[in-house]
Amino acid sequence: MHELSLCEQLLEVLEEQSRRHAFHRVTRIKLAVGQFACVDPDALRFAFDVIRRDTLADGATVDIDQPPGLVWCEDCARERQVPTRIAPCPACGGLRLTPRGGDDLTLVELEVA
Repeated sequence: MHELSLCEQLLEVLEEQSRRHAFHRVTRIKLAVGQFACVDPDALRFAFDVIRRDTLADGATVDIDQPPGLVWCEDCARERQVPTRIAPCPACGGLRLTPRGGDDLTLVELEVA
């Protein structure tokens, strides 16, 4: 379950930001997990619940947005949303697609005390 290692890295980022900006507690975290990021949001929440115990994020809530997977279709020369990486272009059925977004995991916002 790589979500656990992602949460360990997230906690390291929170600790670094705590030192840099002098806060002692995180109350809410907002993440963006792209549709193509190969991260299960439920598994990520579960892993964060385990990792955050007895840390500056103990008790913090996690909000997760899931931006869509975006591709550039070479055949119709437009950016399109697709449900999976291997789906054809929904407009023209083309398969010459270049990923354009939806594969990131981003820390969007923190609420701290």
